[in-house]
Amino acid sequence: MSRAGWAIDIDRDDITQANLVEEAGAPLGPGQARMHLDSYAMTANNITYAVFGKPAGLFGNDQGYWDFFAERDTPGRLPVWGFATVTESNAEGIAAGDRFYGYYPMASDAVLTVGKAGPGGFTDVTPRRTTLPPIYNNYQRVEALPDYRAADHDYWPVFRPLFLTGWLIADQFEDEGDYGVQQILIASASSKTAIGLGFALKQRAVRPETIGLTSAANVDALAAQGIYDRVISYDQIMTLNTATPAALVDMAGNGAVTRAVHSHFGAQLKASIIVGKSHWDAQADVEGLPGPERQGFFAPGRSQKRIADWGGAAFGQRIAEAWLGFMDVAPRLASVDKRSGGDAALAAYREMLSGQADPKQGIVVIP
Repeated sequence: MSRAGWAIDIDRDDITQANLVEEAGAPLGPGQARMHLDSYAMTANNITYAVFGKPAGLFGNDQGYWDFFAERDTPGRLPVWGFATVTESNAEGIAAGDRFYGYYPMASDAVLTVGKAGPGGFTDVTPRRTTLPPIYNNYQRVEALPDYRAADHDYWPVFRPLFLTGWLIADQFEDEGDYGVQQILIASASSKTAIGLGFALKQRAVRPETIGLTSAANVDALAAQGIYDRVISYDQIMTLNTATPAALVDMAGNGAVTRAVHSHFGAQLKASIIVGKSHWDAQADVEGLPGPERQGFFAPGRSQKRIADWGGAAFGQRIAEAWLGFMDVAPRLASVDKRSGGDAALAAYREMLSGQADPKQGIVVIP
């Protein structure tokens, strides 16, 4: 029996109800490895995972994010991105001391079932995970990451999954001829996914104008970062030129903002893409919207498409080049706020859930 660790249990029906629990490590089964989480990030993206924790058809087979790390009749375990070190292994090709970047439960430790172990990493083959998107089930050896730099270590869990999502959205815009628009409105523009999107779009020589939408208090600081061509407050949406075709990318799922943009542009709004739901408690208010039907963006699906289009190696190379370029500017976009232990982990979750977290900081939990 391994030492006791901790985990955070979340009520699947009420994500405000979360409790820190002690968890003893059960003996490993064949092919399993126990990992101790070295660090993970708590971001608005994790709140989206919680909102869609219950089955919502995102993954097919009526599955949700809770299915990664908890059985249906148990409390939810929130997925997080981070680094972990193997402390015990019954899996061939995986040894104590090996380090991996990937998808873990919000806990001090995790037990994964190892499949396809090799020099680059392994795939978790826990039965309930085998029908979930592969991008979530792959664990990469830190030493094998082609674009890993030790100086960027703390920024990986904070920015990497969110930057990848932003980069994939930018790729979809280019692939779709920018939907025929000349301006892209990005709501919740201070979010890290939005910043990744803005950065990726800015690398293109010819592209639509990017306009960040944020709260009035954030306008000046966000504009100073130079990620977007313009930054305006939500109450200035009505000043935008409706003669110029536009697209909306909504990172937070705030229905009032969505309605304002749709109502203002009407038929001149050519695409409306919703990415996240960090504003989980905001009134949806999306019935009968003028303009285009809203479309969800699902990063794993887009990744799988591009891997099929380009091949895995070429896809990885493009991501690596974009990521290293972003890492050259990331430290000026956000500082890292490190917090230690289970109590701090629970507090960080509640802070993010309440919307009180500072977008200029990246919360990194050290279990």
